Amino acid sequence: MGRSVTDHPTASQPLSLASLGWSNFFEDQREPHEADFAPMRIAAIHRSRLTGLWQAGLVELTLAVHANTGDFTVGDWVLADPQKQTLHRRLSRRTVMERRTEGSRTLQAAAANVDTLFIVTSCNSDFNPARLERYLALANQGGTTPVILLTKADTTADLRAYERQASQLQRGLEVVTVNPRLSTAADMLAPWCGVGRTVALVGSSGVGKSTLVNTLVGPSQALAQQTGGIREHDAKGRHTTTSRSLHAIAGGGWVIDTPGMRTLHVSGAAEGIDTLFAEILELAPLCRYRDCTHAHEPGCAVLAAVTEGEIEPERLIRWRKLFDENRDNTPTSVGPRGRQRTHR
Repeated sequence: MGRSVTDHPTASQPLSLASLGWSNFFEDQREPHEADFAPMRIAAIHRSRLTGLWQAGLVELTLAVHANTGDFTVGDWVLADPQKQTLHRRLSRRTVMERRTEGSRTLQAAAANVDTLFIVTSCNSDFNPARLERYLALANQGGTTPVILLTKADTTADLRAYERQASQLQRGLEVVTVNPRLSTAADMLAPWCGVGRTVALVGSSGVGKSTLVNTLVGPSQALAQQTGGIREHDAKGRHTTTSRSLHAIAGGGWVIDTPGMRTLHVSGAAEGIDTLFAEILELAPLCRYRDCTHAHEPGCAVLAAVTEGEIEPERLIRWRKLFDENRDNTPTSVGPRGRQRTHR
């Protein structure tokens, strides 16, 4: 039998399923014979066990003999036996952030059932449009709403330039400038952090993610995230978060911190890339050739837009790089009559 957990960052206290993020999407997946199993949300993942959070608090869940913790991620909803505290099964994810690590052939889930992805970057040399676009493609593909958070505004004399560059990366993208150390940061992010809502933070090490997590959860948190400084010579931070976990946000909602991801390989993200580069996708049908690569063909509407200053040349270069990388990294499936099809 599992045992209750009292040393997790989220304090054990009576909770409602709705406040944990439970919705009809998950309720509709329960079968009649599963009425005795309790919905629980994965709060932390260990080498051979899971920490589940439910209405009665936190528990350690025992997996089946052949189960693998790699099949789960923080934010997942599962059904478990509340008496034996054994895992029954994982429910389908409403949203999921998946990435391919270098050398891996499969996608790795980084967080599940996230409503908003806060992409954190600082106003210094860490600000990298190409890397931010990779995070945006990740969010778009996974079904989460991306929001860019700019930190270290005091290190630049032209904050507006950073805000403008960030907002132009994707249509309708919201950009918020915050100081993770100030309590006002929680107020500024409150629209995305309501009761039952889940946010996750991604970004390079040292941009203030862990500090922001501490600010969002408030001073009552039992175990604060460690924070690290930033190297002055290259504005790169020291990696401090080593594992993902679910934390209660003061006043409602949940936040998932993630380890710093300097390298993000794109795979299986065709739809996310299309959303990110909507202006290119919309012009493509106007090209003379249906299979136009937007590189050198005559009658290319996308190249014409670049010439007319409607699309920045660097933007097109970054699109082509992501498009090619996604195509090369996405496994092919066998279609009718044995023909191979590459997923765009």
